[in-house]
Amino acid sequence: MFDPFLDELHAQIRARGGESLEIPNDLAECRSAKGNSEIRSWLWQLPGIRRWRVTRLDAGESLQVLNSVAYPEYNRDQPLLGIDLLWFGARQKLVAVLDFQPLLQEPEYLAHHLEELRQLHGRFPDLNGEETMRSYDPHQYFSPWLLFCRGNAEQAEGSLPAAFTAFLASYWALHDRPQTSPGLDPGEVHRLQVAYDVYSAERDPAHGLFTSHFGKAWSDRFLGEFLFPGSGPMPGLPTEISR
Repeated sequence: MFDPFLDELHAQIRARGGESLEIPNDLAECRSAKGNSEIRSWLWQLPGIRRWRVTRLDAGESLQVLNSVAYPEYNRDQPLLGIDLLWFGARQKLVAVLDFQPLLQEPEYLAHHLEELRQLHGRFPDLNGEETMRSYDPHQYFSPWLLFCRGNAEQAEGSLPAAFTAFLASYWALHDRPQTSPGLDPGEVHRLQVAYDVYSAERDPAHGLFTSHFGKAWSDRFLGEFLFPGSGPMPGLPTEISR
């Protein structure tokens, strides 16, 4: 279901100078004990983005998942990119979340960084549902204009592919925008990105899903070491921004 989205995402990352990074230990791939589900992950770094993780879960007709988060460099106070697509084939059910995840909820910050997403929100009414996400506070690390849908094959095969392409284009437009001064201090960006990891690790509903497929020990490591590595012991300020 999501392989074309994965190919499009990776192609654009490579076109932007993305370099593949090593993933810790045995977290890059895992197959369930029953052999009916497999998860693969990739980790990238590219100019302006210090960490871009991508994960693809294939459990056949039971479940398909594509998840990705991009963390800008600390000298950029831009929102994180967030992608979460789930397809439950047996039930023909789609859950889709595409967002520029803001570091702050202050009106000035939102107005400055989210204009492209706001315009996109109006173009895809199928993906601007107002239903509240059940595991998260929508006022923390989610924008007022996220693209969100609980739908079916009509959205999965109709509006979602075009919305995905437009969403990536909008994030690149934000990424390419000249940095304005004054922005947030790099040390503050670092603190807020760590806070995002801590908040997300505490609430991520995917942890239970991964546990059901791959066991608790592996899923705990995947959550803490790959998905949200900032959620562990508070890391020191990186050398390049502590000067």
